Amino acid sequence: MVKIGNIELPEFPLLLAPMEDVSDPPFRRLCKAHGADMMYSEFISSEGLIRDAIKSRMKLDIFDYERPVGIQIFGGDEEAMEMSSKIVSTVKPDLVDINFGCPVKKVVCRGAGAGVLKDVDLMVRLTKAVIKGTDLPVTVKTRLGWDENSINIDEVAERLQDIGVQALTIHARTRAQMYKGHSDWSHIARVKNNPRITMPIFGNGDIDSPEKALQYKNEYGIDGIMIGRAAIGYPWIFNEIKHYFKTGEHLPAPTVIDRVEAARNHLKWSMEWKGERLGIVEMRRHYTNYFKGIHSFKEFKQKLVTTDAPEDLFAIMKEIEQVYAGYEFV
Repeated sequence: MVKIGNIELPEFPLLLAPMEDVSDPPFRRLCKAHGADMMYSEFISSEGLIRDAIKSRMKLDIFDYERPVGIQIFGGDEEAMEMSSKIVSTVKPDLVDINFGCPVKKVVCRGAGAGVLKDVDLMVRLTKAVIKGTDLPVTVKTRLGWDENSINIDEVAERLQDIGVQALTIHARTRAQMYKGHSDWSHIARVKNNPRITMPIFGNGDIDSPEKALQYKNEYGIDGIMIGRAAIGYPWIFNEIKHYFKTGEHLPAPTVIDRVEAARNHLKWSMEWKGERLGIVEMRRHYTNYFKGIHSFKEFKQKLVTTDAPEDLFAIMKEIEQVYAGYEFV
């Protein structure tokens, strides 16, 4: 069993990564139904929360069925981080997570996300501010370092644990790599094997199959895995990994009917949470992923991304089920 504060997770938990414009409540609900053990909100700007920005406030929505769930914040100002930590605590998530890993330029340029990797003293001060603002467990997600010449994850892990951080997720790339190139989990293994480190260490980066999940579990000795991009349009990956761990065998691949059901639920829950119009529009980015690998699907995809009425969208999905009944993925 893995513990973060009072949160008890299964042995070797599978975590859903916080992903901007992806990890909203409808998507988290879908991943929870398919085996995710813990999830995080999209990352939230501390300054946005303090300004009462509507988009930032919406990201605070959490629901009991998705617990345990963490809310992730980012920022480069100590006072703002402490205040946003207090605001986050009012909605009673299970933990507060700090993003020190986002490599996107507009975040880094504000001295936040992966930008903080260049100043570990600032990272420590920002983290202390968040811990001061909440009674909830505080965790951190970060990267190996700014670039290959400044990998500092060993120092980061020790110093964060020393001030009270209760779990650390490490994306096995530097900021300079963005999401490209090879992820190097040997650095994560070194942190995990450091005798000073007692907090759970989760690995993130490039896990896209049950085989790779088992290989990395055995090879690097981490406490759990965080899955991000591989779950987009494919929430089944969590239960597939768990089944493979137990049996060494693969679950049957999701059928077209399974994929339609997932897309239908995602659309329905998106409309319920965001409102009909916004739910329909923002769902359009997901259809390609749900129906990836289906031959001659272009016409249906075009219908899905141009149709505005919910009843018409559900009718199109029903037609997809009928046309591709029995379709076998290669």
